[in-house]
Amino acid sequence: MNITILGAGAWGTALAMVLADRNRVVLWGRDPAAMRDAAARRENAAYLPGFALPEGLAVTSDFDAALAHLRGGDDALLIVASSVAGLRPLAQRLQAHAVPNMVWLCKGFEEATRLLPHQIAREALGAEVSLAALSGPSFAQEVARGLPCALTVASDSAALRDAVVSAVHGGNLRVYSSDDLIGVEVGGAVKNILAIATGVVDGMGLGLNARAALITRGLAEITRLGIALGGRLETFMGLTGVGDLILTCTGDLSRNRKVGLGLAQGKPLDAIVAELGHVAEGVRCAQAVRTLAQERGVDMPIASAVAAVLFDGESPRDLVGRLLSRDPRDEAV
Repeated sequence: MNITILGAGAWGTALAMVLADRNRVVLWGRDPAAMRDAAARRENAAYLPGFALPEGLAVTSDFDAALAHLRGGDDALLIVASSVAGLRPLAQRLQAHAVPNMVWLCKGFEEATRLLPHQIAREALGAEVSLAALSGPSFAQEVARGLPCALTVASDSAALRDAVVSAVHGGNLRVYSSDDLIGVEVGGAVKNILAIATGVVDGMGLGLNARAALITRGLAEITRLGIALGGRLETFMGLTGVGDLILTCTGDLSRNRKVGLGLAQGKPLDAIVAELGHVAEGVRCAQAVRTLAQERGVDMPIASAVAAVLFDGESPRDLVGRLLSRDPRDEAV
């Protein structure tokens, strides 16, 4: 299959490396110098250092050439590996091209509009283009190392789901299918905020009991918002719900958890983000989710507390105190 991946960050590069073993893959990045260096050294030194790019993987900064790779048949797949903030500009740029479909890897809500990725893509590309999200518990470094990973592809289009499974499933990558696009996207978005909260709890040394409670109650928040937006309950019990939540909240490779750890150490947010060198989607997503929850009347105390620390000047200790001082209630509520 001909596959073009737009976005040469860590996750886009890792997926391109794996898919190049059994597909014809072009990886596009917007920085010409970085892409020339990656092509020459056969390594993405900026975002995924230490991993050799397969010889069969084409690397380019030529946008038109990357899209031309998809022409010539129905057997083609376009994967967008940008951040949520970069999804709309890329989708708008694609308006000048006859793209067969679009699959995205990003997880979050657009900060200004509070839209999910499929809503952003639909606004930009219209109803003719088939859309899908590829999501689940996945650290780029582990995928690049060839370690086992399970993902979910979600789409209204059964044909596109089948195409993604055909291209991605195999070896140590397992892909499940779902038609609950909203549920899959909400799970992937909100878990990043909860990982920040878990990082705060871990950084303050509050123990594994507190971490387990936070993750469990965080899953309840994800589920409440997801159902309010049209997702299905069972989706949040799967890979893109509880699976991704556990990984992001407990894994040492989690960028969002690192944000929480930094906040617990008293570091300014700008300094933490600069140290990461990568996008931590939970930061941008927190404000959007807090506002959306208020608009929908959904109780999300953990997400709201994280937003208060990030944007309202509250301290990490305030976050913990706010959550512990809540009135007792039925666990099912």
